[in-house]
Amino acid sequence: MNSRTNRGRSGRSRNSHAPSASRRRRLPMRYLLPSLLLVALLAMLMLRGYVHSEILADHRVRPPAPTAHVPEKILEGGPVIDTRGGRETTLSVPDHKAVLTFDDGPDPEWTPKVLDVLKEHHAHGVFFVTGTMASRHPDLVRRMVDEGHEVGLHTFNHPDLSYQSTSRIDWELSQNQLALAGAAGIRTSLFRPPYSSFADAMDDKSYPVTKYVGGRGYLTVVNTTDSEDWQRPGVDEIIRRATPQGGKGAVVLMHDSGGDRSQTVAALDRFVPQLQKKGYEFGNLTEALDAPSAHTPVTGVDLWKGKAWIFLVGASEHITDGLVVALAVIGVLVFTRFGLMLLLSAVHARRVRRRDFRWGPQVTEPVSVLVPAYNEAKCIEATVRSLMAGDHPIEVIVIDDGSSDGTARIVEGLHLPNVRVVRQHNAGKPAALNRGLMNARFDIVVMMDGDTVFEQSTVRELVQPFGDPRVGAVAGNAKVGNRDSLIGAWQHIEYVMGFNLDRRMYDLLRCMPTIPGAVGAFRRSALERVGGMSDDTLAEDTDITMALHRDGWRVVYAENARAWTEAPESVQQLWSQRYRWSYGTMQAIWKHRRALVEGGPSGRFGRVGLPLVSLFMVLAPLLAPLIDVFLLYGLVFGPTQKTVAAWLGVLAIQAVCAAYAFRLDRERMTHLISLPLQQILYRQLMYVVLLQSWITALTGGRLRWQKLRRTGVVEAPGAIPRQRTGGHDRRPVA
Repeated sequence: MNSRTNRGRSGRSRNSHAPSASRRRRLPMRYLLPSLLLVALLAMLMLRGYVHSEILADHRVRPPAPTAHVPEKILEGGPVIDTRGGRETTLSVPDHKAVLTFDDGPDPEWTPKVLDVLKEHHAHGVFFVTGTMASRHPDLVRRMVDEGHEVGLHTFNHPDLSYQSTSRIDWELSQNQLALAGAAGIRTSLFRPPYSSFADAMDDKSYPVTKYVGGRGYLTVVNTTDSEDWQRPGVDEIIRRATPQGGKGAVVLMHDSGGDRSQTVAALDRFVPQLQKKGYEFGNLTEALDAPSAHTPVTGVDLWKGKAWIFLVGASEHITDGLVVALAVIGVLVFTRFGLMLLLSAVHARRVRRRDFRWGPQVTEPVSVLVPAYNEAKCIEATVRSLMAGDHPIEVIVIDDGSSDGTARIVEGLHLPNVRVVRQHNAGKPAALNRGLMNARFDIVVMMDGDTVFEQSTVRELVQPFGDPRVGAVAGNAKVGNRDSLIGAWQHIEYVMGFNLDRRMYDLLRCMPTIPGAVGAFRRSALERVGGMSDDTLAEDTDITMALHRDGWRVVYAENARAWTEAPESVQQLWSQRYRWSYGTMQAIWKHRRALVEGGPSGRFGRVGLPLVSLFMVLAPLLAPLIDVFLLYGLVFGPTQKTVAAWLGVLAIQAVCAAYAFRLDRERMTHLISLPLQQILYRQLMYVVLLQSWITALTGGRLRWQKLRRTGVVEAPGAIPRQRTGGHDRRPVA
């Protein structure tokens, strides 16, 4: 992974003047690759649904109809009906010959057992396969042909053809032939309609189908004895029903698929030798009729079409099986995370809210507050004044990182005591923070963003954990100040539920991955031991937090140290921010990967913290959209009620976690109204962002810092910052 990137924020200005053609080349990639992947996955899912008879399947079965228009010779004739070339005749199997036929296969469990029995007794039969099963199990069709059996068509999706149009009938036949071509390189002239029985069961609805299929060159095969093995009446009864009387020839109907066929296999093992002792021969249908083979080799384009079809079906099976496994993984991860968050956050809250709880001696000495600022003219005054309203002694150092909008002049113009401005050429946030550290006078350093405001008690609450000499850093409670828009409300839910519940959990597990840039505090000596803020990654806050863990410092969470930050206001700004976060987190994980094999505190973090961060912050969000993909598929093609119930169950669990998080943070529950919409839309955006981060990481791409446009809407606090009601700055940034 590329771990060294250009952190200068002025890179955005340079890029903004790049040719429009260059932007057009890059811009679609963030949408094109995820969209192509999504389309491919949906196509595989649809293909799997088609070959599993979940899509385009018709399970209607027509009741018996009158027989007035069926010729008498058909009703009283043999089980092989020939309507090819305008003929209307039937054929019968000669005496002492039996043709075993098996419907609905091939089945991966029962068809091999049927084939084994036939091979043992030197018998052949006819397998009327469905295209769905032949497509999924081509090796079994190949075995049938290789062992000398005949194969016939039983349609692709097994519909009652009397309900279907001629175009649907053609489709069912051609798709079934395509599967046979790909599986065994053959075509067949034998056909058995689904739900058929004896010749005298032909009626005014089914016979027109037989005539039409005959016109397409097929022999229609029904039966003379029906084992009714699908009812599982017992081995003896199956044999009794299948046995022809008086030595007559017979087409025997059995099944090698569609359920438990153990009775069929057992009956077949007795039935064949019993009739062989009576002089019966068990051969293929064309052998019994002394006719040419029903099989015709397929070559050329048709053969390659069939092979391509079998390949695509196999790919869809493997891919969707992988998706199901991934869905199971994400289910385990989601429920594990929810369980851990609910349990450990409750333990954390109970511990830190005890009246006798103390981190150690009260921290009263002054602290240095570092505010890195790049073009924060709209926000910086509210930020600095909120610090001045605090109840803990501080010095404020605003590091102007090459701003071009007069940020430094605004701060200097306030003439506030204990507030200094340090100017530097644009070098990026880590360099600005390190510059601030060089100018700080105190041993505890608070860091915040230039678009954030603190409450009166924030600094005091943030530094109290340093009463414990083992604590090297403290994460505060970052909250969304501009939550009056839909995007802001979604981020508010995410901050309260996803971030702060996580921090309580990670605090107890002693592996908190990130001190938020908006509100965090550090022991100066701890920062110096790990080399200060690094620009190796785009997530310097995650990078420094992991470095402190590896150096043996404790990193804790102070829930009452609240800071109100301005969240992105448009989809594009949110995209840019989360892209940087996701990519930076991956960089930090990669940078600190050696912790997995190290000993001491570094090894503990590597074997506890890194896996948790990788699972919950990288893998789980990437797989989470599968929930919605399967939801959509289930709504359209699957068991709708069960699908909706399952999705609502997951949503209910998320709602419980969110409600508990809001209760811990003393937030109004009304913001949770948008939770269902957040889970549907917001998660897809985060998925695409994370996927783009993966692509950037795997291809060694370079991602520059992108400065988000700020509007300065978060005011210096009372308890809750004033929400904006209007103004030109509300327009989305394109």
